[in-house]
Amino acid sequence: MRRDYVKWYSPSLHRDMELLAYGHGGFPVVVFPTSGGRFHEYEDRGMIHALSGKIDRGELQVFCVDSVDQSSWYNGWAQPANKLHTQNAFDAYLAVEFAPFVKNRTSWGQMGATGCSFGGYHAMNFGLRHPDLVTYVVSMSGAFDIPKRFLHGFYNDDAYFNSPLDYLPQSGGWQLDKMRGNYYVLVTGNGDPLLDQSVQMARLMGAKGIPKLLDIWDGFGHDWPWWQKMAQKFFA
Repeated sequence: MRRDYVKWYSPSLHRDMELLAYGHGGFPVVVFPTSGGRFHEYEDRGMIHALSGKIDRGELQVFCVDSVDQSSWYNGWAQPANKLHTQNAFDAYLAVEFAPFVKNRTSWGQMGATGCSFGGYHAMNFGLRHPDLVTYVVSMSGAFDIPKRFLHGFYNDDAYFNSPLDYLPQSGGWQLDKMRGNYYVLVTGNGDPLLDQSVQMARLMGAKGIPKLLDIWDGFGHDWPWWQKMAQKFFA
């Protein structure tokens, strides 16, 4: 399997950003790590191995990006507005720097996005904010009410545009048209404490006519053995 470590200085974030890229052909998918996870987490947790068949066959390329959550949402010293500023800079890194890198490497103009738990939030938020870049999202045990959890009552436009449960009902125009041409998967367990957020997201998507699948597994579902099987179902 082709495996490349890549690093560049991000003008958007003013720091080095690292990633791991796997595969030599096929549809590209960006992976977001869980809370506090790093770009190598997907490999460390056996997720790349779970998808190795499709990667080896040249049907799938996986790009595991690094997280800035410790500088944004999980930065206990930062003011809410500063957390959002960092999150917006991360979005710019993805859209302005990372997406062209993927296109240049793979010749694909669009990609998929996935992640587990907090990574599921990032995958969905990136996909919905940029439906022209991301055509397929698989959120495993995702949490989507992030601003209300981390901003302690603070709310502004930046918080709104990073809260899919808030902005999705108001979406329209070209973005909604693009969303209706894409596909979104919300997979979780019926014992997952975040189950209600996937259910709520699926309901909002249904109301907007956005193609989606809510796949609820019997059991807890919020751990790596579950996520390996979920990834195999929707990617392998």
